[in-house]
Amino acid sequence: MGKIVAIANQKGGVGKTTTAVNLSASLGAAEKRILLVDVDPQANASSGLGIRAGEEDKTIYEVLIGETRIGEIVREVGLVDLVPSHARLIGAEIELVSQIAREYKLKSAVADIAGDYDFVFLDCPPSLGLLTLNTLTAADSVLIPIQCEYYALEGLSQLLSTIRMVQKHLNPDLRIEGVLLTMFDRRLKLSSQVADEAISYFGDKVYDTIIPRNVRLSECPSFGKPVLLYDVQSAGSRSYLKLAAEFAEKQRGYGTGLVRMEVAGDRQPAARSG
Repeated sequence: MGKIVAIANQKGGVGKTTTAVNLSASLGAAEKRILLVDVDPQANASSGLGIRAGEEDKTIYEVLIGETRIGEIVREVGLVDLVPSHARLIGAEIELVSQIAREYKLKSAVADIAGDYDFVFLDCPPSLGLLTLNTLTAADSVLIPIQCEYYALEGLSQLLSTIRMVQKHLNPDLRIEGVLLTMFDRRLKLSSQVADEAISYFGDKVYDTIIPRNVRLSECPSFGKPVLLYDVQSAGSRSYLKLAAEFAEKQRGYGTGLVRMEVAGDRQPAARSG
């Protein structure tokens, strides 16, 4: 069965969807079988791969409310397969509240198809609501992007508390896959300070690869392409290819003694003030 990785951070604008799209595509280019599931009502991962689902199209929303099976809506989009999203997914937060085992809807759905892939990536919404709980319950691990800007670590304790709660009550096997530093600007001392703070807290869970600020990364979603297919020579493309190689290297021990990231206790990451 393929490894299921949630990409999560309740803050918006941290490079979460950019990472979901471009890490998936980079691994796909390395001939890994990749499925990206867009679990964000904004559907940015879908549009970033050139898919804009219409009102009549089946999406992850219909899967979660039980109207269709996930295998019936998978779309091939070049380097990866995609389960698209739509704005109506926001209604699932309300519709699932009264259902039995509501936190397990995505887990049950993905289980039907995960065996066909090497990796399944779940792009979470920028919140800690029921949709994010579903992704964390379905996942084997969670990858956390952190932007190298003011307030980067502010609120991260809330995400870690949610992960700890999921580990305790819903998914005891959930692990921290890694922490990815994004939007790094080498000209700014602040970027290095944020990186140092993240490393001091998360240690070797922080990826060596750092994603820089890059114009091509900002442009490629409007063309419906991952940066690898938009400008393979760009700094953004090279960074995500490097991240994919680092990610794949760390999977060699998958299933044979992965270390669980300790998120229990009172210690929390420091938050930068403005």
